[in-house]
Amino acid sequence: MTERKRILCIEDDPGTRELLVEELEEAGFEVDACGDGTTGLAAIVERRPDLILCDLDLPGLSGFDILGSIPQAGAAVRAIPFIFLTAYGQRENLIAARRLGCDEYIVKPIDFELLVETVRNRIARSPARTEPGPSVRLTDREVEALTWSARGKSSTDIAVLMRVSERTVNFHIDNAIRKLGVATRIQAAVKAALGGLIAP
Repeated sequence: MTERKRILCIEDDPGTRELLVEELEEAGFEVDACGDGTTGLAAIVERRPDLILCDLDLPGLSGFDILGSIPQAGAAVRAIPFIFLTAYGQRENLIAARRLGCDEYIVKPIDFELLVETVRNRIARSPARTEPGPSVRLTDREVEALTWSARGKSSTDIAVLMRVSERTVNFHIDNAIRKLGVATRIQAAVKAALGGLIAP
């Protein structure tokens, strides 16, 4: 018996999310669903789905935040097909999504028959995945500062929580950003979470 492929749906509208799960399960897929970007990121890390369906405008991390960090997250995550499913059909959003490397950009309302065929096609064409080896080491303080940052805390808040100065917090976060080879705190938090360096 062939193992069912797993789809991760990141969609904040409960009605749309329920319909996606129902239609995809009926088509023979296993489906995990979540309603915000931060939970979606955690699901990518924990579940390693065969394909990601993601809304653009999400609470927490946006679809762009998630996709923008994937190229730096290792071979296993990079190989997962990523499809945007969004109400935003503007050309500038489509161009931005393509620049970030999305595989498909589908505009709502959803044609479920077309969606199912697109999902099947993308999974069939995706390369075999390999697990990345460990490449970055963060100190305990860098992990702590980045974890709080990923949870939406400011440097001022983190300084109180860690009982250090704000300057020290920024030092640890800047070090983590440099080690991870990214430009921003959000990118650092996403990459660290995808690589299992911090808990999402």
